[in-house]
Amino acid sequence: MPLLPRRPVAALYVPARGLLEARVPWGRDRALDHVVERERHLVPFLLTKDALLTAAPPPHAVPLHALPSSIPFPFRPLRFLRLYGSAFALSEHPVTVSPTQRLSALHLDEAQVVDATRAEAADRLLRLLMLAPSRALPLHLVARNRLDLGLPSDFPRSLLPHYPDYFALSADGRLLELVCYRKDLAVSDVQSYAQRTGGYKVGDPIAFQLSFPRGFELHKNVRKWLDEWQKLPYISPYEDGTHLGPRSDITEKRTVAVLHEALSLTVGKKMEKEVLVKLGEALRLPPGFRKVLAKHPGIFYLSHKLRTQTVVLREAYRRHMLVVKHPMMGIRYQYLHLMHMGKEEAGKAKGKERKAVRGEQMMGDEYGADEENGEEEYDDEDDEEDEGYDIEAGAASEDEDSDDEDTENTAEG
Repeated sequence: MPLLPRRPVAALYVPARGLLEARVPWGRDRALDHVVERERHLVPFLLTKDALLTAAPPPHAVPLHALPSSIPFPFRPLRFLRLYGSAFALSEHPVTVSPTQRLSALHLDEAQVVDATRAEAADRLLRLLMLAPSRALPLHLVARNRLDLGLPSDFPRSLLPHYPDYFALSADGRLLELVCYRKDLAVSDVQSYAQRTGGYKVGDPIAFQLSFPRGFELHKNVRKWLDEWQKLPYISPYEDGTHLGPRSDITEKRTVAVLHEALSLTVGKKMEKEVLVKLGEALRLPPGFRKVLAKHPGIFYLSHKLRTQTVVLREAYRRHMLVVKHPMMGIRYQYLHLMHMGKEEAGKAKGKERKAVRGEQMMGDEYGADEENGEEEYDDEDDEEDEGYDIEAGAASEDEDSDDEDTENTAEG
């Protein structure tokens, strides 16, 4: 497999000037928090949908106990399925689950998008392998990232065999290996943007696009460091960086470039921090690379919603909307809408049930009826506050102004 050329330039060995020890504040971004929070329960929803509909032929009903144990239900599976009754139909004795017509129709729409974007998905997966110095990644890590990468649930069977010039599995089946390194794809998202905005040539310094929440301020010493750091040469994440000093500003800039590119390869331009760290380790980023995410809040946003940390690529969003929306994200938003319909229907049914119970209690009090002894019924509906989804209908307009962010875009030619 071809190796990337080294760039033994003495000027690239720049000593760190103190940002490694500086404390960079975290500032909340409500719009990007909403980006993360609106996808509550989406992963177990999609995995359950796949378990019902990706079989050939799809089963009409699956026993509740037969659902894959790997689905990360946030609470009891039965309660989860009842919460989203617009997508999952339940029958009793024994309890089975089947997809509703609305879910089946949306799954067919998704299958069409998968077919239409198959070549583009293969290119993105190839570029991810091109980031790895070993030109290989653990297959289980790729599978864990498949939703972020927009890959079908059965990608080892439905995608990889169609591109034998791109991919191969190791002898033990544990590694996904790169077969052909394509130089025409070795252009990072940062470089592509610099080329589109004019005047960029390979080797020129590139400043990352920066944006901060309104009211966010960096200490003047950090700001000065950042201004000088932005002027350093840009080392493409597809180039070999092993010759760089282990603790230098240029190494940190390349680390940021690799993480930036990894997020750019996802359809939602975000990833759970835990998963991104695992990927960074597989890409052999230098020790302590995870600290870079918090040190550059103008490039990465760390959301603490949904009891986890999610890294969002700031420049990919204008407020809560993607600047460029991948077709797969359009389908995801339709799934979110279907989920929201289910929660609304469940809430209305719950309200009617409570009214009926109150009416019976009032009648019992009026006629002096004795309270019957019975078993207490467990409430299987979601008791969480429904904050309401603002489902994204399209990509952000290029000239739309943000009300919540003070955006600074920089790109040096």
